[in-house]
Amino acid sequence: MILELAGLVFSYNSRNVLSGIEFSAAPGELLAVLGPNGVGKTTLLKCINAIHRPEEGTVFVDGNDVLTLSPMEVARTVGYVAQRNDTSRVTAFDAVLMGRRPHVRWGVSRSDLRKVEAALRKLGLKDLSMRYIDQMSGGELQKVSIARALVQEPRLMLLDEPTSSLDLKNQVEILGLIRRVVTEHKLAAVMTMHDLNAAFRHADKCIFLKDRKIFFAGSPAEVDADIIEAVYGLPVDIFRQGDRLLVAPKIEKTEVHP
Repeated sequence: MILELAGLVFSYNSRNVLSGIEFSAAPGELLAVLGPNGVGKTTLLKCINAIHRPEEGTVFVDGNDVLTLSPMEVARTVGYVAQRNDTSRVTAFDAVLMGRRPHVRWGVSRSDLRKVEAALRKLGLKDLSMRYIDQMSGGELQKVSIARALVQEPRLMLLDEPTSSLDLKNQVEILGLIRRVVTEHKLAAVMTMHDLNAAFRHADKCIFLKDRKIFFAGSPAEVDADIIEAVYGLPVDIFRQGDRLLVAPKIEKTEVHP
């Protein structure tokens, strides 16, 4: 396993947010963390990469106890794509190059530059490498963020709502890209999401959070309407088309009188 969590507990001040969180992720596996707003999805990611320090529990990435590592050592192992990306006045090339910082000792090498160029090509950004990121669309900027995480050469990638604020085409493209990167590089990845249908289509495993704990963890095929209603408080219908799962809320028709 690349990622192993056991007994993770975290609180803000005295308010418990996460309790007894345990799961693992193998090479090439993409996990989706799901649940309502405020349930602790982003907090969980920040505990995994030691931005937050859990009160209890362990977080192992590639056999290393993340909570004992320095921030630079964590960055060599874990790539993090935050929900809100920096839009400072730097080019896409330089923004991606920043991902090499954990590996740079005396200065940027030709090897570092080649790895940045390779990541830009892989994500279809070669022709945009000299464009300032504050001039980019949301989809382009998200690709830059993923490329920056990729050149860190992590074993684990964490993505916080990677498709938020993107249109449908960019959502499909970004999620397909994440799926391909995880598979080709044999990484493990954990992403938080709100779009259940997108998560079911791309993730290998879904983890639903409720009341500070994992309510359900399993493959998309194992998810049923009762699980979703229990987590979100909303009755839904589930439609299955082959190996695809589609969820739609049950909405009662309202009579309209002229």
